[in-house]
Amino acid sequence: MSVEPIAADSSAAAIAPAAARPRRRWWPTFLWLVALAAVGAAVVRDPAVVERGWERGLALLKPPAPAAKPQPPRVVPVTAVEARTADVDLFLNGLGSVVAFNTVTVRSRVDGELVKVAFQEGQSVAEGDLLAEIDPRPFEVQLRQAEGQLARNQAALEAARLDLERYESLASQKQITAQQIDAQRALVRQSEAATQIDRGVIDNVRLQLDFCRITAPISGRIGLRLVDSGNIVRANDPAGLAVIAQLHPIAIVFTIPQDEIVRVQRALAAGRTLPVEAFNRDFRTKLGSGELLAIDNQVDTATGTVRLKAVFPNDDNTLFPNQFVNARLRVETLSGATVVPAAAVQHGPDSNFVYVVQPDSTVALRTVEPGPGQGEVVTITAGLKPGDVVVTDGIDKIANKARVAVRGPAARGSEAEAAAVATGPASGGAAAARP
Repeated sequence: MSVEPIAADSSAAAIAPAAARPRRRWWPTFLWLVALAAVGAAVVRDPAVVERGWERGLALLKPPAPAAKPQPPRVVPVTAVEARTADVDLFLNGLGSVVAFNTVTVRSRVDGELVKVAFQEGQSVAEGDLLAEIDPRPFEVQLRQAEGQLARNQAALEAARLDLERYESLASQKQITAQQIDAQRALVRQSEAATQIDRGVIDNVRLQLDFCRITAPISGRIGLRLVDSGNIVRANDPAGLAVIAQLHPIAIVFTIPQDEIVRVQRALAAGRTLPVEAFNRDFRTKLGSGELLAIDNQVDTATGTVRLKAVFPNDDNTLFPNQFVNARLRVETLSGATVVPAAAVQHGPDSNFVYVVQPDSTVALRTVEPGPGQGEVVTITAGLKPGDVVVTDGIDKIANKARVAVRGPAARGSEAEAAAVATGPASGGAAAARP
């Protein structure tokens, strides 16, 4: 087998067509790639663009959402009570203080040594009880002197009368002058006057002796002893020996605004007795019950109030002089009034209204006319009748025709509980409401 040599001119002829083909230009493609890279970098630097791109991509991958179902109306839980008929007591509250019905400072009426103190501090004393004794010996000596002076003047008077009888018998015989008789008559009258003076002195000394025994001028409770035995006391000493305060009965003086005077005056003019109750500072503890005694005759211009005085039996000694109390005066009672809790009445720009629960568990806005109220209870004069169920709690979450779920006394259907929420007991001094 023979191999023929390839001629040089044949290889050259094969390469020549390839070299003769034109070259492709690569630089336009490179520029397009650079531009796309710059745009991509700008997009990556903007988070909003990236986020929108991701959202669009995820939206395309998610299946279509089902059609939304209609939502049922929202039910709002509320508290409601029934409007009911009750007797409402209207009160006037005032800050006052307890004062003793009578207060006496026991003082000595004579000068002398205090030889006996016959009372215990803080004890109850009756009128006429012995409290203290002053040394009576100086006055006993004065009494004996006065009695001796009276005896001497009585003897002189008797002698003057005897002389006058002699002079008058001699005058009938013309043996004595009329001048001597007149002088003797004057001497008799002078002696009589001297004896009267002596009797006055004796009475005065005996009175001083009585003043040596100091007795209680009134019944009440005596305070702390201000002077001890052995001290020299002076008549009408300002400090005194002790103070007696009458506690049965006792009084309370309190104030009310001047605008309320008319209501009190009308009640008194109708002949009614106005009850007054005394409470402690926070109105939680009742201290006693009494009645109005008097109204002051002028208004205090500095405070615009008038003072009232009430009297209390104070049989249990719960009231103490100078004690600060809250007085509550009942001026009127509204019989058969329609009452609801004050929280149920809302005040709009044009009217007052309540939300009434309907049988279909919706509420209806109803305009009402509130009357006088007391504490947490208000009376309704128009727009509401007993038995209507009114919303008291959750009012800020409802509107007219809203659907509600009632809870509380109205939901349980307990009239007794509804009455307790509305007004409390229907009788008694605090029947209508809390203060």
